[in-house]
Amino acid sequence: MNKRIFLSAPHMSGNELKYIEKVFESNYIAPLGEYVNRFEDSIKSYTGAKNALAVTSGTAAIHLALRVLGIGKDDDVLASTFTFIGSVNAIIYQGANPVFIDSDKESWNLSPKLLNKYLCECQKKPKALVITHLYGQCADIEKIADICKLHGVYLIEDAAESLGAIYNGKHTGTFGDFGIYSFNGNKIITTSGGGMLVSDNKEWIDKAKFYATQAKEPFIHYEHKEYGYNYRMSNVLAAIGVGQMEVIEDRVLKKREIFGWYNEFLNDIEEIIFMPELENSRGNRWLTAMTFEKTDFNKIMKKLEEANVESRPLWKPMHIQPLFKDAKAVVDGTSEDLYSKGLCVASSTIMGRDDVKMICDIILANLD
Repeated sequence: MNKRIFLSAPHMSGNELKYIEKVFESNYIAPLGEYVNRFEDSIKSYTGAKNALAVTSGTAAIHLALRVLGIGKDDDVLASTFTFIGSVNAIIYQGANPVFIDSDKESWNLSPKLLNKYLCECQKKPKALVITHLYGQCADIEKIADICKLHGVYLIEDAAESLGAIYNGKHTGTFGDFGIYSFNGNKIITTSGGGMLVSDNKEWIDKAKFYATQAKEPFIHYEHKEYGYNYRMSNVLAAIGVGQMEVIEDRVLKKREIFGWYNEFLNDIEEIIFMPELENSRGNRWLTAMTFEKTDFNKIMKKLEEANVESRPLWKPMHIQPLFKDAKAVVDGTSEDLYSKGLCVASSTIMGRDDVKMICDIILANLD
């Protein structure tokens, strides 16, 4: 059996262990410490965000953003339907109601047209939008941000999958009122688990930090006027993040190179359509995603698994998940169509051209 090829495996830079050893030498093992500050600074420097807060997960970051913005019970919050459930769970945590918006064919991300239509026609005004930059590819974010501003809707960018993606020279996660990144084990960089909340509004980030540290008032004793969460990232994990951020641009370029190899080997196959990239954008191609117009992708997935290669269907849209069967949704069938045809293929940055060629040979041998 060939060595397992994962969808998106962790890829260390070489300095992570050295930084972890320094954390152990300092004995700042618990949350907070030099490397938490350094990790936050590295994200600010790379993305251009003015303020950053390292937390336990991307979902925690979304939760904090919603809490700071005052989203609460029975408020409506718009969200991409074509996404991972982590983008939506935090809405439920706040007792709010998700309202799902379908994708467009141009980006596979949330449709500005459907978003604007809903906001012009809805009777109950949503408080916020959680927009996902799917599989590391930019949504039409400038247009979406303008629509939110016009209608007085807060914008939270779920850039969990898109660290390093750029639209018109600006990083995803920095267009909205808040942006979030994830450093889960399969992301373009990883701290094994963790997230980051960013915003240009320092007061909001300070408030999020307050909530993330159990809402402790500034006294020597433990004084609490509000409830909070245990959401701060540990100094140990932040040390890994510092090492990972040293190679973030290399990882983006390698992900894009891997996509280029897939495109090279499969470009002539009429039935295969790759996830598009909007003009004036650079996605990070976190996962190479494609649809099959004739072949059942499950057959391809089975054959890849027999070769010990991981692949995965595209996200099942939230509006057809049993959990959200009663939720409002504005859909035109785009995300359901993509889900019925689509597959994410192995895109680990430790892969070589020969690995991609082998995967493509399996795909080509099993087309209808």
